[in-house]
Amino acid sequence: MIDIRPVANTVGKLVIALGAAMMLPMCIDFWAGDAHWKSFLEASILTMIGGGLITLATHGTNRSLSLEQAFLLTAAIWAVLPAAGAIPFMIGAPHIGFTDAYFEGMSGLTTTGATAIPDLDNLPKGTNFWRGFLNWSGGLGIIVVAMIFLPVMKVGGMQFFKSEGFDTLGKILPRAFDIAREMTWVYIGLTALCAIVYILMGMTGFDAVMLAMTTCSTGGFSNYDASFGPYIGPLEYAAAVFMILSSIPFIRMVQLMRGSVQPLWADIQIRAYLRWIFYAVVVVVIYRLLWLEAKHPEEIIRESIFNVVSAFSGTGLTSTDVTQWGHFPFAVLIVIGLIGGCTGSTACSVKVFRYLVLIQAVRAQLRRMQSPHRIFPLRYDRRPLEQDVVDSVMTFFTLFMLTFGLLILGLAMTGLHPRTALTGAWTSIANVGMIWGPELSPNGAINQLPTAAKWMMSIGMYLGRLELMTVLVMLLPRFWRS
Repeated sequence: MIDIRPVANTVGKLVIALGAAMMLPMCIDFWAGDAHWKSFLEASILTMIGGGLITLATHGTNRSLSLEQAFLLTAAIWAVLPAAGAIPFMIGAPHIGFTDAYFEGMSGLTTTGATAIPDLDNLPKGTNFWRGFLNWSGGLGIIVVAMIFLPVMKVGGMQFFKSEGFDTLGKILPRAFDIAREMTWVYIGLTALCAIVYILMGMTGFDAVMLAMTTCSTGGFSNYDASFGPYIGPLEYAAAVFMILSSIPFIRMVQLMRGSVQPLWADIQIRAYLRWIFYAVVVVVIYRLLWLEAKHPEEIIRESIFNVVSAFSGTGLTSTDVTQWGHFPFAVLIVIGLIGGCTGSTACSVKVFRYLVLIQAVRAQLRRMQSPHRIFPLRYDRRPLEQDVVDSVMTFFTLFMLTFGLLILGLAMTGLHPRTALTGAWTSIANVGMIWGPELSPNGAINQLPTAAKWMMSIGMYLGRLELMTVLVMLLPRFWRS
């Protein structure tokens, strides 16, 4: 039987930390003279008490984690922390129910970016900051999980990156702190640089910090109903650059900070990602130009770059109504959202690495059909691909697409319009954040959707962010007997 005490102890400490972080939006509202700061104070105290009780009840447990406990910890963090992060939304503005509040918390910490709040423009600054902070902290968390836990747990072929994330088996938590420290500083530095650039290009200080957190986490929450709409212009180019930087492997940026440039330029995944972004932008721009839109070519190029990069990276910020571009560009956005960014970044979805492995496997199979007696070894970035990596990737891809289809079907069965069901499933399982449909509020909020649909989407975001296998493996009875 698995000892859950070390897992609960770690989760309890993280809940305490999240409760303490609620003091930040409290100070923002207090400084602004908004009485809403009392709601954050109350939420902070309740959250820290809850986390403290869990921590005290499991005090003195062994900090080393087994493989099974690592699975359980990863799943527990993204199930419990959204509930804790939802408390301010219920106690204070916007005073929503638990279902909508949990959806908002899950969307924030999974860096999805879909919202259940219909009127963002009139929210207290502290509440919008809290939404941005949930995005930002979720982005940091998934970077650490992607480079430390998933390679050890062999989720979706991530064991290929085990040497880059360091061998932590048997001593996961102690070593994790060393790795997380370097990545945290890179993440903080990138966010600070993004905020500075935004300010220099005309954003207000609060908007710059808020949108820098959601840009660098590829989370996509905005403090405006129009998303990035109030800042159309050159700022779209700047945001696109930081979305790309945030969706490449952070281990490469750590190596860059150490003075090693070669790994960044030589990474086959980064090169493929940039190449695919370029292809997607070109075909969308050409289509829109041929469609004879009544817009200046530069505006078409700028809008296309921003929104394509936003969908590809899974950020979900929008600067215009992309549904007006036509069916083909809309289909392109759906496809690239199902690709996602690079492994080891804040980006989401299937990831470029897995598509590169799938392409290699398909090519090898086609060659075997022509030459059945020849051996075609699979390689990735000049390294041999073990069969267990290929099998893991193919299993993950199959489960991802199957879950995507089931989620579409489930949402459609709640009575949603086909476009809402499709984009709702897409935005959830791929953690993209964009969603379109007639049942949505003017700002794209899902508050008017049936309760069942909201919970399906919350589960979809959870499964997508934890890359399916992390959660599904715990459904096996053998897992709990180990």
